[in-house]
Amino acid sequence: MSQDSPPRPQRANWLRAGIWALGFVALLWVLEATDYISGHQLDTLGIVPRTDAGLLGIVFAPVLHFGWAHLYGNTLPALILGFLVLASGVGRGIVATLIIWVVGGVGVWLMSPPDSITAGTSMLIFGWLVYVIVRGLFSHSLVQIIIGVLAFLAYGGLLLGVLPGQAGVSWQGHLFGAIGGGLAAWLLNDPPKKQDGKAKK
Repeated sequence: MSQDSPPRPQRANWLRAGIWALGFVALLWVLEATDYISGHQLDTLGIVPRTDAGLLGIVFAPVLHFGWAHLYGNTLPALILGFLVLASGVGRGIVATLIIWVVGGVGVWLMSPPDSITAGTSMLIFGWLVYVIVRGLFSHSLVQIIIGVLAFLAYGGLLLGVLPGQAGVSWQGHLFGAIGGGLAAWLLNDPPKKQDGKAKK
């Protein structure tokens, strides 16, 4: 007697994650094209520290870039790490991203030098990287730990960007984005299930 194939929710998660990640990166390119056509008017919507107008930048800064080279450098990491964050559940990945977005943006608004403007997806990229690296440690998921190790091997060198030193680069955005990623991994973790002492047949 034949049986229908069981559903494959994990494959569906990966497909949805891929669509969302591609859609987000496409949005970045559309916004940069709009910025280019408008004479870089959108650049003014970045985070200006400790100003009322700069608070609006917390909303817009992670999807804006200062030119095509800036966007190009962020595109592949955003696509890969965004996908990995969303692959274990799109809803959870979106909430993690929002936590990183807010923590990173508020940190930049509080700590960046006066009269600076900060924009770029690297804030999210650093948060996503830390989230992917450490979430398995909280959930005790072997699969997520392996993914975290691979992400660290591929992109761990980026974490040096949380240190001051490179002119024109917002280490504050990198640092607070990374903090947001760690916070999101802690808040959204699935604790390991307790054994009930009963063997299942």
